[in-house]
Amino acid sequence: MNNSWSDTIVALATPPGVGAIGVIRLSGTKAIEIVDVLLPSKDLKAQKTHTLHVGLLKEGEQVLDEVVISLYRGPRSYTGEDVIEISCHGSPFVQQQVIDACIRAGARLAKPGEFTQRAFLNGKLDLTQAEAVADLISANSKASQKSALHNIRGGFSNDLKALRERLIRFSAMIELELDFSQEDVEFADRKEFYALISELNSSTAQLLNSFSLGNVIKNGVSVAIVGKPNAGKSTLLNSLLNENRAIVSEIPGTTRDTIEEVLNIDGILFRLIDTAGIREHTHDIIESAGIERSLEKIQSADLVLYVFDAGQDSPQELDQLTAQGPQLTALLRVANKIDQYDSTTIHQKWQHLDDVVFISAKNNIHTEVLKEKMVDAVLKGQVQTENTVITNARHYHALKQVLTSLNDIRSGLDNKLPGDLLALDIRRCLHYLGEITGEVSNEDMLDYIFSKFCIGK
Repeated sequence: MNNSWSDTIVALATPPGVGAIGVIRLSGTKAIEIVDVLLPSKDLKAQKTHTLHVGLLKEGEQVLDEVVISLYRGPRSYTGEDVIEISCHGSPFVQQQVIDACIRAGARLAKPGEFTQRAFLNGKLDLTQAEAVADLISANSKASQKSALHNIRGGFSNDLKALRERLIRFSAMIELELDFSQEDVEFADRKEFYALISELNSSTAQLLNSFSLGNVIKNGVSVAIVGKPNAGKSTLLNSLLNENRAIVSEIPGTTRDTIEEVLNIDGILFRLIDTAGIREHTHDIIESAGIERSLEKIQSADLVLYVFDAGQDSPQELDQLTAQGPQLTALLRVANKIDQYDSTTIHQKWQHLDDVVFISAKNNIHTEVLKEKMVDAVLKGQVQTENTVITNARHYHALKQVLTSLNDIRSGLDNKLPGDLLALDIRRCLHYLGEITGEVSNEDMLDYIFSKFCIGK
């Protein structure tokens, strides 16, 4: 960003557009002074922190709006600086007039993420908490909201802090040994140190393993609904969504292109993709293109629902079709139209497969069971608790470096390396831990991270 941190910044903190109110935020040493000039009926410079003030906002003799002013004095504010929030009416014209008046009075327009970047630089948040703010803003499910709030409250930071502090204590002992290298003494108990490295290794590996679940929480799950023509794929999509989103017909090849919709199940977003029916021979050019696109969706999907007619398809035919397909991350076989056949016969027919879900999409039979199976297939037994789940790719890659460094330290202990070489590996491990929380950072990295925030945050 390369901005002067002594500037007072201003930006719209609520989404642009017409609404009941808009909130304009200022932060910096002149925030209170600037708004005090625009609100002559109040002496804001004499007011206490965390107070509200109502009045007419004016630039000279021109009345801009009747507003509510929220006053926060640093360091007891979001950014750690003096902060003013102006709640004005939600007209884009009024909001722009207020922002322009603040700029003419001495503020400058904030860059994306600059308020949160100042909070980080002023020690109000560490980098993981700051990034969690952006995650919470973009949260679109209960699971992603819960994960972001956990990190904002310092859940992930506390995990890293515990790892780092224990490693620093032993690092200090190793460094002390270097000062007494002539005496050939050991201040750090190698057995205790070895146990610590093993424990840290396990904790780091657990965090890394949570990334697959974190991806599900943050980005949702891509679900391809595939099968032969007339298997009931579009009917299943409509049943899951509880609306008539896809055209349903007895004519084979009705679905020519993919249809995508979003479904929230237990706080996880599933992006459902209804694909064209897959069959080997068709003379319809458009249908052929749809089948090609279906195969592409199968390859990129996180979960595939293979829908088939429970009474007409044969077990051997289904096995061949699924075996010929690409390597799938997760697959659920869905036996549809069970309302049309004898249930005992159907179950005997498919008893050799233990992962078949029996449903009637048309009559909404057992579709709730299918939803439960979809969640289980994605979570793979991982129970959502208050434990930290990694959702950020930057954190994941840094933790991989931490794990590599820990393995190097353990290898050094195995080979009885001298303290100066062990100290190098420990410093490298501490460096990568510090990169995650921002204790070790550079300006380019910070600019990149905060540039992805919205303007008013």
